[in-house]
Amino acid sequence: MFSDNPQPREFAAIDLGSNSFHMIVVRIVNGSIQILSRIKRRVRLAEGLDEHRQLNQQAIDRGVACLALFAKRLEGFDPENVKVVGTYTLRRALNNQDFLAQAKQVFPFPIEIITGQEEARLIYSGVSHTQPEKGRKLVVDIGGGSTEMTIGDDFTPIRAESRHMGCVSFAKRFFPEGKLNAERFDQAYQTAMEKIDDLAWEYRDLGWQHVLGSSGTIKTVSKVLRANGYRDGLITESRLQMLIERCLAFESLNQIQLKGLLEERADVLVPGLAILLALFHTFHIQAMRYSDGALREGILYGSELRFQVGDIRQRTAEALVEQFNIDQSQAERVKETALRLFDQVTSWKNKKQIAELRAILQWASLLHEVGISINHNGVHRHSAYIIANRDLPGFDSEQQQLLATLIRFHLKGFKRYDIKSFNRFQYRDILTLLRLLRLAVLLNRSRQATSIPKQLELSIDNQTWILLFEQDFLVKNPLIQVDLEEEQKLLATLNLGMHFS
Repeated sequence: MFSDNPQPREFAAIDLGSNSFHMIVVRIVNGSIQILSRIKRRVRLAEGLDEHRQLNQQAIDRGVACLALFAKRLEGFDPENVKVVGTYTLRRALNNQDFLAQAKQVFPFPIEIITGQEEARLIYSGVSHTQPEKGRKLVVDIGGGSTEMTIGDDFTPIRAESRHMGCVSFAKRFFPEGKLNAERFDQAYQTAMEKIDDLAWEYRDLGWQHVLGSSGTIKTVSKVLRANGYRDGLITESRLQMLIERCLAFESLNQIQLKGLLEERADVLVPGLAILLALFHTFHIQAMRYSDGALREGILYGSELRFQVGDIRQRTAEALVEQFNIDQSQAERVKETALRLFDQVTSWKNKKQIAELRAILQWASLLHEVGISINHNGVHRHSAYIIANRDLPGFDSEQQQLLATLIRFHLKGFKRYDIKSFNRFQYRDILTLLRLLRLAVLLNRSRQATSIPKQLELSIDNQTWILLFEQDFLVKNPLIQVDLEEEQKLLATLNLGMHFS
């Protein structure tokens, strides 16, 4: 799909879903995907599919009108750079050729109607290329008309399945005219259980380390949980049951009001919850996290071998290094010093996160000067802004926020309240990472003239750090001594100690 042309080229991926049509427009720069725009339109194609699998003209009109809008954004695009896939509703509709013929009148790009298994594999690819989790994953996507479930290792799907159950089709089938009660919910839940029962043993036997969910229903559930006090947005069975109970207090899908729930998603939330609960029970899921990556990203990433790297974050970092012309030698010096110090720290609050924290410090070291091309003055502010506001495939939102925080305060002064609270990371560990990065930058401030200490020992006694260098190192490097004295004064104002000799 992508050539070796070094010049940036624009591409588009369009997902003609049962609930919404999505378009993502990107360009490939230095081997990395940069998102230029996203457009989403609620089409509700599945509402127009009757029991005889005929798509009515009203639904076709809505879909064609949306494609006409997309076509305006894609004027000038080469057809080979636009990939369009139709999913569940267009798969099921016996008259899908009517839709394609009418679409062709306003939309000059080819549309491919893909199988359920291919959809599942593409979704898995989109999630795998945008999330940090490695190893075996279960990826779930509840769409408007179908639900896809895939188990894979890293970028490779092992088992991919699609079932005819979605939030729009279930709303139409079990909650006609929006009528809501516990009995209707149970019917939807039991039907979902029956549709995936044959997958239960095999999926549980394959197992997984991580469970990720993508697209509308799971995104909505995660957002609602966050808005209602569950700041990590993690989906668990007990939290699902709480949401279900609150929804069942209403008599109509259209009446449901929950903090964080968009009005346009209210009438498909409960059908989606029924399917999601069935997935949790069938596969014995303990917890699920929402993933931004989905079918559109899978279309872009899935068929291109150059993106199949062991660590997506490495690809992301390399693209930033290239784009912003970072001084790679300096970045490596800072990284080596930071990790040398990190490996001497034993007082981590969350010891289960040591490998993740080390990786975050590594990426912060490599990218701390990404904003230097804007202006050397205020490089820490410019760099933090870039990191906080770019799409960073491979980093989840908390990791991205932590990266931006470390980079923002790697220079100049800071206050304790500048370090915002995180859901996953402990305050003390964040402060430790920041101190390590600041020291690494300080010790390499002379850049290519930096004198690397043969001895660099760090010991920590509560909040006091003790740095030991070889004899006469500070005498031979007076600027480093001056900088260490300044850092010592700053830390003292924060009730943090540092001694060095």
